[in-house]
Amino acid sequence: MSNENDGIEGVDESGWDLEPGDESAPLIEAVGRLVKFCREQAGMRVADFAQVMGYGEDMIRKIERGDRIPRVEFLDRADEILNARGHLRAFLEDVEKARYPKKVRDLKQKEDRAVELQLYSNHNIHGLLQTPEYARVLLGTWRPTYSPGELERMLAGRVARKSIFEREPAPELSFVQEEVTLRRPVGGTMVLRRQLEHMLEVAQLPYVELQVMPTACANHPGTGGRIQVMKFADGTGAGRMDDDFGGRPVSNLRQLRVLELRYGIIRAQALSPEESVAFIEQVLGET
Repeated sequence: MSNENDGIEGVDESGWDLEPGDESAPLIEAVGRLVKFCREQAGMRVADFAQVMGYGEDMIRKIERGDRIPRVEFLDRADEILNARGHLRAFLEDVEKARYPKKVRDLKQKEDRAVELQLYSNHNIHGLLQTPEYARVLLGTWRPTYSPGELERMLAGRVARKSIFEREPAPELSFVQEEVTLRRPVGGTMVLRRQLEHMLEVAQLPYVELQVMPTACANHPGTGGRIQVMKFADGTGAGRMDDDFGGRPVSNLRQLRVLELRYGIIRAQALSPEESVAFIEQVLGET
């Protein structure tokens, strides 16, 4: 039986298959065993449970084996149907985190710790600034293409990172966007317009500085690719740049100083935050 929940065509709403070597495997296996235990205690066969839940029997077995990460909605409903008394709901937060791809979880953990972020983007609008509509279209351009389920999982992870704007106290966020990223019509006119409007909203936050690097400024150190620098409360940091240090994240102080030097020059050469807001408004009017 297909899932009765709403979703995009071709996407299985029960959850996501676990990636090989995923560090969340022990957690997901434990949750699966608990689902099976609660089902058996309730005296329900797999077929009966699947019918009530609105999923196929094979999908229920995959969840119970720990081969599939269930959605939090699945666990919430299963807790009620199986009279689990909150034992399944107790895993909602952990399973919510596990559903994001490992590389996204690792990045989000660092962003959640950061007290300051310096972010330069030269190809696309930075992920923390993207609307879900823009992000979906952008992720859909990657090759090899994601399956519908993989695409939804990547999108969910990207949207989850935006919780950084809700933190208290909020981190200091500095974005520098190349002009071309504001003009590339990702998703078409309406998606781009909403994206630009969202950026203008974010730019009004007191802890955000959003700047635009004009295409006419040819001589700046951003030609080596994206730059990301994160600083933590204990004085340590992490960063990366596309074409340096093998593209790998670095935490060595000397390497971080190099990235900060480059970002500082980029920031100084870009339009001021006030000029950048006016520039984005101009581009929005032309779109």
